Amino acid sequence: MTDDAPSLAEETATRLRHDIIDGILPPGQRLAETRLAADLNVSRNTLREVFRLLTHEGLLRHEPNRGVFVATPSMATIVDIYRLRRLIEVPALAQAWPRHEAVARMRQAVEQAARQQAEGDWRGVGSANMEFHAAIVALADSPRLDTFFGQIIAELRLAFGLLHSPERLHAPYVTRNADILARLDAGDAAGAARILSDYLDQSEREIMQAFARIA
Repeated sequence: MTDDAPSLAEETATRLRHDIIDGILPPGQRLAETRLAADLNVSRNTLREVFRLLTHEGLLRHEPNRGVFVATPSMATIVDIYRLRRLIEVPALAQAWPRHEAVARMRQAVEQAARQQAEGDWRGVGSANMEFHAAIVALADSPRLDTFFGQIIAELRLAFGLLHSPERLHAPYVTRNADILARLDAGDAAGAARILSDYLDQSEREIMQAFARIA
């Protein structure tokens, strides 16, 4: 019998990946091995395996004689991420079944973003936005695609972490996400996909412009 349970290193890597997606670990932050191992209640050997896994995903970088740092994405990385998002998200939405269980996740994310916006919690809005897009990918019913997309949005969140005004970045998309959901609820998956395609184009332009100013 095959044991498919994730290893401790994989479980810990998932925890750190979520911290990156939620904006808790910003780009450029140094990860102190001894302290982090204690915080996560794992051995230093396990943590080194975690570092290896997340470095392979492009989320961490190792600098000789300096340690391990949360990665800082390049412009080329951002362009590639948006290319992949168009290939994955737009078809998933265009072919979506309006009663798919992932639509409920999209709705919860829209509602969460509205609450966080009202509270001025823009990091929370960003996390809700990431969940909204992960739910769009879940419409494709592919666990492998879900896992791959989780890595992509973690890298994207690193790009968001470089920007000085998360409100300016996220505020327009609270309404856009609600518009996409409304189209899907109305049975117009193709219309929802068109909104998403335009949305991704605009989002990429804004991030690239902001990134160019600080790079």
